[in-house]
Amino acid sequence: MDFTPFPDVTALAAPVFVASVAWEWWAVKTGRARGRYETKDALASMAMGLGNVVVNTLTATIALWMMMLAWPFRIMTIPLTWWSFALCFVAYDFIYYWKHRFAHRMRWFWMEHVTHHSSRHYNLTTALRQPWFGPFTGLILVGLPLVWLGFHPYVLALAGGLNLIYQFWIHTEAVGKMPRWFEAVMNTPSHHRVHHATNPRYLDTNYAGVFIIWDKMFGTFVPEREDDKPSYGIVRQLTTHNPVTIAFHELGGFLTDCARDGLRPWRWLGRAVNAPGWSPEGRHNRSAELKQAYIAAHPDQAGQPGLPTARD
Repeated sequence: MDFTPFPDVTALAAPVFVASVAWEWWAVKTGRARGRYETKDALASMAMGLGNVVVNTLTATIALWMMMLAWPFRIMTIPLTWWSFALCFVAYDFIYYWKHRFAHRMRWFWMEHVTHHSSRHYNLTTALRQPWFGPFTGLILVGLPLVWLGFHPYVLALAGGLNLIYQFWIHTEAVGKMPRWFEAVMNTPSHHRVHHATNPRYLDTNYAGVFIIWDKMFGTFVPEREDDKPSYGIVRQLTTHNPVTIAFHELGGFLTDCARDGLRPWRWLGRAVNAPGWSPEGRHNRSAELKQAYIAAHPDQAGQPGLPTARD
């Protein structure tokens, strides 16, 4: 069966993104919607989005080539129909959940993904704050099982584009809770606010792209609480709006740490494959330690969603 490339749906959606940002910015500034906008921060996020488009355009051939290498080894060829695409969309989101989880749990991948979390604000421009690494961390290869199952890379690219478009609207404080049935199945602004928060209970939770059911299935779901409003950004907050620094500060930190280790490749590997905050000396500052420190200060909250028990 012959497959042909689909249009870049994210590029087609760009005017809607721009119009939505303009509306939300106006609505927030005039008090018609909840949220916060800081001009320098918003412009930095939009610059990151523009840079991401440039990098992805320049590296698209490499990314497709990496996926096409797996195509001859597929166990079947799944024809393109409405039902097969629906299946592909759900399967892609399942893979996305694990890609996203790896991006938070392995520093090698986090040095790319940290860009998206680096804003201290949460609005539609945050959705545009995307990394400049292209396919170079290799995280794209997590999607290879879908190619081996018989989904063509072009079809996966379309599913990925639609997945990304869905995630745009959930980056907002202007929308509160959705209807209960929708919150139960789909990723929403409330669920994703939790994901972007640095509050200890919210760290490393709600990895879903479209369907929040994956987090509920694999124990990473935490609901947003009225008594613990999300505080956004990263554990070590950035104090700059320089797009180059935003894009590569964690790569610089990783290389600096490796240089400090000296010629000890096993330490470099340990830093790469372990969670952010891991230290070869055992002085860890990972999300697990941050949660434990929070429980030590607030023992009455032990065992609540997102928090360990006092004995863990």
